[in-house]
Amino acid sequence: MSDVKTTAVKSTQAAKESYKVVKLMYSRAREAMAKGAPVAWVMVGALAEEMLSTIDVVPIYTENYGAVCAAKKGAEPLLMAAEAEGYANVICGYVRTGIGHAIKRKELGRIPPDVPEGGMADPDILIGSSARCDPRYKWYQALGRYLNVPYCTFDAVTPPPNTDPDEIREYYVAYQVEELRILRACIEKHLGRKIDDDKLMQAVITAEQTRAWWWKCYEIRRAVPCPMPSEDMLSAMTPGLYYPPYQESLDFYKKLYAELEERVKNKVGVVPDEKYRLLWGGGLPPWHSMNIFNFFEDLGAVCVIENCYCPFEPFEDSYKYNDPIERLARWYFHRMTIGYKRALQLGTGDPTVQKLLDWIEEYHIDGMVMHSSVSCRATTIGQIYYKNLIQDYIKIPTLFMESDIVDARDYSEAQTKTNISAFIDTLETQKQKRRQI
Repeated sequence: MSDVKTTAVKSTQAAKESYKVVKLMYSRAREAMAKGAPVAWVMVGALAEEMLSTIDVVPIYTENYGAVCAAKKGAEPLLMAAEAEGYANVICGYVRTGIGHAIKRKELGRIPPDVPEGGMADPDILIGSSARCDPRYKWYQALGRYLNVPYCTFDAVTPPPNTDPDEIREYYVAYQVEELRILRACIEKHLGRKIDDDKLMQAVITAEQTRAWWWKCYEIRRAVPCPMPSEDMLSAMTPGLYYPPYQESLDFYKKLYAELEERVKNKVGVVPDEKYRLLWGGGLPPWHSMNIFNFFEDLGAVCVIENCYCPFEPFEDSYKYNDPIERLARWYFHRMTIGYKRALQLGTGDPTVQKLLDWIEEYHIDGMVMHSSVSCRATTIGQIYYKNLIQDYIKIPTLFMESDIVDARDYSEAQTKTNISAFIDTLETQKQKRRQI
């Protein structure tokens, strides 16, 4: 691993401390493995967090490990191990990192040494999800070549965006309830542990509260100057995304909100002079070079909101449902269809575009940044379409950055900085024109 520091300098104290949750995830898993307690490798969007927390199964999120390896400059050997087995370098960087780890684990007969955070503890079960992108089913199936453990999955369905959610809700909720029950039965069967309904409901409630406070931390960033930049929130999202059913995650966001509230009260921003407010409009971040956010800030530009790894508006009707599985399913439908009605009513027809347009107004955005990732089709495809459709409503300068989420081998810091500098010049020209009107 390289000693060159490419992580971003954080503005908030809570964000500086958030990596403790990541370290805790991996250390807990290693301790569990040493004691013979079960460990699960889990995909984001599997909706297994609440279930696992009730039966004391320690989760490791394999996508998170890809990001950790990229940030710690430890991804390349794992990427190359996967590529040597025939996995193309355009396959998701998270996938190749996870498969590379499993390959090396099988070759050595133990967790590979000199990998970030001591590596991923050996799993007793794999829990996958179809949510969001196409490599997911095949990723954990491919791990069967290197790991002899059972595999459960959750089929997460995203309804078509040009539909009225009221008309399709019950059909989709019923399907997701069925899928969650199948997932629950699979986990119980292979781990030999029964998931208690009362404990599961309490886990669901705690997770809802965690996400609600996470949402509050997002909303307060509308303030001018912005109290917290994107690079901070992309660190601080870990408890809400991976550990929502745990009290320590809920406490984390309450503490973060208190800090942000104090910063807003005292008008403490990210930079001394916030000249330009940016929207990270699409694409996962370049985990290998997060310090690029600080380069924006050196030029007076702050990414004040980001369209990735973000919380969702709380599901206010959740209290109506006493079955924890149904409550999870209805929350998930709410999460996946939020904004559908507004997009239809206002004419854009696309909830992502409508959300970006709303944010441009609400967060006083001057420019938009898109990150085109070589290996993440799910968040790269559609970026040009979004940009063009937004231009029909508001003329806003847009920068397209190109690299990858994990693989830094094709990344040029010098070229990226040149492109950013030119983009900032465009923003300044636009501002001067507006002043003259």
